[in-house]
Amino acid sequence: MSRPDLAREAAELLSIANTSGPRSLNRLVVLAARQVPACSGATAILWRGTEPAVRAASHPDLPELDDVQLSSGRGPVLEALSGSGPVSCPDTLAETRWPEYASAALRRGVRCCVTLAYRSDPDAVTLSLVGARPRSLGPGQLAELLTAFGSAVMGNAAEYGDAKRTALQLRAAAESRALVDQAKGMLMQALGCSADDALKRLRQISQERNLRVTDVARTIIGSRGARGARDGTAAEVVQPGGEPPG
Repeated sequence: MSRPDLAREAAELLSIANTSGPRSLNRLVVLAARQVPACSGATAILWRGTEPAVRAASHPDLPELDDVQLSSGRGPVLEALSGSGPVSCPDTLAETRWPEYASAALRRGVRCCVTLAYRSDPDAVTLSLVGARPRSLGPGQLAELLTAFGSAVMGNAAEYGDAKRTALQLRAAAESRALVDQAKGMLMQALGCSADDALKRLRQISQERNLRVTDVARTIIGSRGARGARDGTAAEVVQPGGEPPG
């Protein structure tokens, strides 16, 4: 497969609308490891600011090379992330810039690497490819691939984040509704009122004490509800002038 064809295939893989950031990165490293000549493995990281948020690797040993760089504070990934452009190591046996990385790479049979970074501030994606033979990889082999996958991954990650936030908001709303309904039932039993009157009372307390209705409901539930009503606790919460218990 030619490099332009590889780049197009990567873009098609990664631009699927429902693909999440983690799934995109996993597809990317598998594609790179299989299709880039002389590449024996790949890792990719989605960065949120300066923190690695999502990671993927084509082989279980390769994340340790990223870990070494993160712990030592230096290495090809961090150098590429800093804006130094494509960063390559022609031969780990002769590498002197990042001794920790070179030593870890040699122990895993990695003799060369190249790392590229795509930025969409404040986030970024780094792609690292490794080879088992010295000088078998170079930045020129990967330029089209990086251009193709970069914006697609960032877009998919943003969509994934939006969907996750929406799901959390919906879950919070459902939990709030459940709390209010439970508190309404307790007030109906404790005070002998209707559901509408119980809800009105919750809202009245909320306005009077500058609390969310959900917080008022949680306080009432914490007062043991109907059992608290029998010893006066719930009544103290909901009667005019009463203060919520601490």
